[in-house]
Amino acid sequence: MNKPKVTVVTVVRNAPAALRVTAGSVLSQTYGNLEYVIVDGASTDGTADFARSLGDKVDVLISEPDKGIYDAMNKGVRAASGEWVIFMNAGDTFYSADTIARVFDSADYSGCGVVYGDVAKRNAEGELEVKKADAPCNSHRMFFCHQSAFYRRSDILAEEFDISHRMSADIHQVKRLYKKGVKFCQTDIPVAVFDTGGVSNVRRSAGLRDNISVVCELDGFVDRMRLLPKLYVPYLMCRLRGK
Repeated sequence: MNKPKVTVVTVVRNAPAALRVTAGSVLSQTYGNLEYVIVDGASTDGTADFARSLGDKVDVLISEPDKGIYDAMNKGVRAASGEWVIFMNAGDTFYSADTIARVFDSADYSGCGVVYGDVAKRNAEGELEVKKADAPCNSHRMFFCHQSAFYRRSDILAEEFDISHRMSADIHQVKRLYKKGVKFCQTDIPVAVFDTGGVSNVRRSAGLRDNISVVCELDGFVDRMRLLPKLYVPYLMCRLRGK
């Protein structure tokens, strides 16, 4: 129990099957100092009932209307008591049962504000393929998968998700942390299996448009000239394809 407390936050709405998969992954973690927070957006099906059926396996359960996924994630961070927070939303899973243990047994992160690893996605044959995260940088996109990152709670309490960015509040937050000087520490451990059915993947052009607004808001002229072409080209291609 000398290991830091890690809070896993799961945000869900009307997705009982996805929540069952994610909760099973979270609750199978071998790490000893773990807290589980579920934030349900006032589901109208059996989602909240399933969450309640988990009983004391869930440390905090919030079920109420929200203003979108990032508002719900902010609620989860506020309700958490762990030193570290990771977002494992409905449909996402940890790479293995010992993922959290491997991450926090592998190094001393006392000087870090964000610890992130690799992500796995299933290919057309259903096999897992690991995608390596990039080195820390100020980019036009996330340089790691959001579900593969552990955030120091104090840092993201100070820089909550800006819910005006309905699809890109994650990169908006990461860029603010990076520009603030928060230290990002990379590990080569696969952390999450990412659910590719999320809204940011389905509504690709809308996500790119929001990324453009993030760069315009946070970056100076030189960085905007460097980063915006990398967004406008795929954005226009997606619009032409109706995505």
